[in-house]
Amino acid sequence: MTQQKLATGVDIDGFRLEERIYSGNMSSLWRCQRADIDIPIVIKIPKLGYGADPTAIIGFEVEQMILPTLKGRNVPRFVAAGDFTSKAYLVTEFITGEPLAAQMLGKPLPIDRIQSIGAKVATAIYSLHAQNVIHLDVKPQNILFRESGEAVLIDFGLAHHNQLPDLLSEEMSTPLGSGGYISPEQVVGVRTDHRSDIFSLGVLLYTMVTGKEPFGMPQSISGLRQRLYKDPAPPRALNPECPPWLQEIILRCLAVDPNDRYNSAAEVGFQLQNPDQVLISAAGEKLASDGLLQVAKRWFRSVGIGGETLSIHDHLNKAPFIAVAIEVSQSDSLLAVAQRTEAQRLFESAEGARLACITVMRTARLGMDMNVDKDGNNLHVKALVQLKHWARELRVPEGRLTFHVLEHPSPAEAIIKFAWTNHVDHLIVGAQVSPDTPRIIDGALIGSDSRKKIGIICADIVAMAPCSVTVVRARKAHDD
Repeated sequence: MTQQKLATGVDIDGFRLEERIYSGNMSSLWRCQRADIDIPIVIKIPKLGYGADPTAIIGFEVEQMILPTLKGRNVPRFVAAGDFTSKAYLVTEFITGEPLAAQMLGKPLPIDRIQSIGAKVATAIYSLHAQNVIHLDVKPQNILFRESGEAVLIDFGLAHHNQLPDLLSEEMSTPLGSGGYISPEQVVGVRTDHRSDIFSLGVLLYTMVTGKEPFGMPQSISGLRQRLYKDPAPPRALNPECPPWLQEIILRCLAVDPNDRYNSAAEVGFQLQNPDQVLISAAGEKLASDGLLQVAKRWFRSVGIGGETLSIHDHLNKAPFIAVAIEVSQSDSLLAVAQRTEAQRLFESAEGARLACITVMRTARLGMDMNVDKDGNNLHVKALVQLKHWARELRVPEGRLTFHVLEHPSPAEAIIKFAWTNHVDHLIVGAQVSPDTPRIIDGALIGSDSRKKIGIICADIVAMAPCSVTVVRARKAHDD
């Protein structure tokens, strides 16, 4: 096909070009408009002249194939596409914000800003993974932010969809990715492990903390392969203001073996937002890179490095996030015991599961609440202690168990918000039995209204939670 000359006012399948906003070796981007579309849109047009990069052409096909399958606030909305048989283009929603790269100017960012950005990007990555897509090119240039705050991932030319053909894998044999952010498994040609994006997130966090990429920006294969065995300088060695909990998160993301990283980007986001729940190991405290012996051992192991062939959903199902909501004032009741038993059962059913124990302190919708009891004890701390007391019999490793006291006028709203915000996979709640709980009398079910049956709070959670909900009831003998 002959490429059309591009200029302001040119019409491409009804899209009128308005302003060129980018022009590179592989494509150009133009603001455009069409009368029937009421959102800002941009058209991406590949460059197909002499010397056009075949990787870019294949990547454009990949992006055209994957973007229409994606939904949500963490990706630009797909509008239209034209193929190479006539006019090749891709039209999407135009995200007006600056790329993250504009905020990263070679200097460390404040820790609280790193937390916020990192958590938002982790949420965006998790959203992709939940839709069977691995981005495989997460870097500052490919991250934008909506005015409402959500991170948006762009440029899906290197992406892999778990249920669609992988054109790049079929047609290219060299490592595909950006030199500073590519994962070890991508270097050796593995494109099917979603934890590659978690590695790239680790590079992003490292760079925001230190002002420099952990592995530089290598261009050669040998330079790329060094990340299979060489570890970067610990962030705290370059920026003393980096807290141990943040270094712990970063270095776990950067583990050479994907099995040593987080299983889910949602878990990274959760830990960034809950630093007090991060279990700090020697990695979080270290101030120097590993010695020659450890590097040599990793070099020998790197000879046969590869990736698992599990699907993204299989990986995520191996590491579910379970939350159990407890009424701490009744932490020794039969119901609380039943909830603990169910939490243990669900935790043990999945190898990489995490468990969050939560309770809600009711607060007034208007006015001020007393935050101490009659003896002067802080109520929040008191609830936390009671929650940990309830959990003392759980057989859960310390690094996979967290505790949360939520303060809110509505317990149901607080629990539902926690589940949404932290991508909880399974929620355990107790059926709060009311005086008119249904009973069987003379073979008849009396008082069977469902909301009364399990409690109004519990019913609201079941109706509105974004995940599976198990409602636990303490066993009681039937009335005669």
